[in-house]
Amino acid sequence: MADERISRTRVWLLACRPKTLSAAIAPVLVGSALAHAAGSFRPAAALAALAGAVTLQIGSNLANDVFDFERGADGPDRLGPLRVTQAGLLTPRQMRRATALAFLAATACGAYLTAIAGWPVVVIGLASIAAALAYTAGPFPLAYIGLGDLFVMLFFGFVAVCGTVFVQARQIPPAAWPAAFAVGALGTAILVVNNVRDLESDRRAGRRTIPVRFGREAGVLEYAALLVIAYGTPVTMVAARLVSPWALLCELTLPMALAELTALARETEGAPLNRTLAGTARVMVLHAGLLALGIAVGAGSMT
Repeated sequence: MADERISRTRVWLLACRPKTLSAAIAPVLVGSALAHAAGSFRPAAALAALAGAVTLQIGSNLANDVFDFERGADGPDRLGPLRVTQAGLLTPRQMRRATALAFLAATACGAYLTAIAGWPVVVIGLASIAAALAYTAGPFPLAYIGLGDLFVMLFFGFVAVCGTVFVQARQIPPAAWPAAFAVGALGTAILVVNNVRDLESDRRAGRRTIPVRFGREAGVLEYAALLVIAYGTPVTMVAARLVSPWALLCELTLPMALAELTALARETEGAPLNRTLAGTARVMVLHAGLLALGIAVGAGSMT
């Protein structure tokens, strides 16, 4: 029985894909640092925003697992991490129930945040759940019609960072918008690695990603452009005196990011890019953590 429970736990961990959660954690770190800089950091609201972001990400992962399987996108030649529905480890019905539970947990976090920050949280929450489902479900799934990159930039950048600030400060300071652009760029870069890796299987499944439409090199160029945004934006924020020079701590991760860009450009096989995917996720959370630290530490010098 113990071995069976451990096995079941591992299956659900695979389904939730914990390595992707950095994309949910990073914007909350930066948003909370911006709230601190505005003199409005609220630990309970920050924790609720973090829990909501993580449960939304888990719900999205579960939904993508089952809906991609049902669309036939996850075949036996899949190069990415194991998908539990495709592998037969969990049934579509189990995955749908788990997806609903994850979104229910996110809704509970949203209810608390609505009580302290008002009706805009309802709009943010409903839009986030709808987008998470629409990514691979419905008649026009975002991932299949070429809007996945825009979705990630919007929700893992602007919505997540600015929403985290709003539930604490009840306003969105000017620095939040460019900071969200930088965070969202690295979140989108994670998706780009996924798209380059899965180019052939995406083409067969009918996904209209940038690499499918314009070739592998276009995906590499997109990744490079996103790094320019992620590392150039903090420089412009400092130049505009929106944040202190401490925010440039995030530039320390640039060599890591360039190493991942080199790997993306060099690797011709799909499966080895799983390392680049994990490396880009590490870059995102370290970049966001150092950007958040810099914003928080330098807040006093900007007043």
